[in-house]
Amino acid sequence: MAQKGSKGEMTVKEAGKKGGETTKQRYGEGYYESIGKKGGQKVRELIKRGKEASEK
Repeated sequence: MAQKGSKGEMTVKEAGKKGGETTKQRYGEGYYESIGKKGGQKVRELIKRGKEASEK
């Protein structure tokens, strides 16, 4: 893993924070809420399908 300050490289933590801030600026804070809801709905759907498949 890169050491902070060596050749201008950044840590994974720093890169994640930078990406998150860029996304927040680009799409707004509500973006994270909407993708969280979409993910939750998808998980519920997959669980339902799995239960239906196991009952057959």
